Amino acid sequence: MSVPRPVRRPRRLRTTPAMRRLVRETRVDPAQLVLPLFVREGADEARPIDSMPGVSQHPLSGIGAQVRRAADAGLGGVMLFAIPSTRDAMGSQACATDGILNRAIAASVDAAGDDVVVMADLCLDEFTDHGHCGVLASDGSVDNDATLEIYASMALAQAEAGAHVLGLSGMMDGQVAAVRDALDGAGHASTSVLAYAAKYASAAYGPFRDAVESDLQGDRRAYQLDPANGREGILEAALDEAEGADMLMVKPALPYLDVLAEVAAASAVPVAAYHVSGEYSQIEAAAERGWIDRRAAHLEAVTSIARAGGDIILTYAAIELAEWLRHQ
Repeated sequence: MSVPRPVRRPRRLRTTPAMRRLVRETRVDPAQLVLPLFVREGADEARPIDSMPGVSQHPLSGIGAQVRRAADAGLGGVMLFAIPSTRDAMGSQACATDGILNRAIAASVDAAGDDVVVMADLCLDEFTDHGHCGVLASDGSVDNDATLEIYASMALAQAEAGAHVLGLSGMMDGQVAAVRDALDGAGHASTSVLAYAAKYASAAYGPFRDAVESDLQGDRRAYQLDPANGREGILEAALDEAEGADMLMVKPALPYLDVLAEVAAASAVPVAAYHVSGEYSQIEAAAERGWIDRRAAHLEAVTSIARAGGDIILTYAAIELAEWLRHQ
């Protein structure tokens, strides 16, 4: 009995590396990648983060060199996070002109020139002693509208320090409108807003909380999205775009590629996705044990994020990925 010959042979387009490169549908460029950086107040040298192999807290004196490293690698941007030496219930260091994050922004902008975009995290969780993304009401809940007032002040401090993009990650209702109004009213119409629009209450943030030395009391499920809700993420993105967001974020990336794809399909502005600390550390831990190929896993992760519609990808492996992408 003869077996009918296939009419179509898709394998013809997989025969060699050159052929696979030629017909590749999704191409990731280093300029799409953003490197998150941690700046620790009072540090005099880089401090490795145990739960994030290869990632460190950097001293203020060294942040310029890290930004130049990102620029020289051809990355699109850096995202700054800070670890202050003192915290309080209001997160007051977030708005202080001499606060560690605002000083890091200024140093980074000086180092970056026009070669890389300097983004700054706009949220209170790194600055509050309770670890929440906003100030607390008398009943212990996060007070949305009181927090918006602080976000507006924080936005002005970051813009005046020179930040190119403000990353609104707190998931407060109306945060984009509040920040955009404050920026425009103070003459910072050119400062861009990246809205963490669909930020889920994920189990994958643990290593990040180690990195910023967070002492979170309770959880953030009253303001971050329920992982079960896809349509709600689409709604949040639409609201943020309508309020004036210049870019939108889906976070984390890989568990929410369905949300990312829908946001990207509906959005008229660039869409970012964050390959978060837990996603990164899972790859690193498995690779350390010899269970997976580290390079292949990171490349597959960013390719899948781009394939789903991510125009901008935040990843802790950005420097190495830039080199790997050039030699695929």
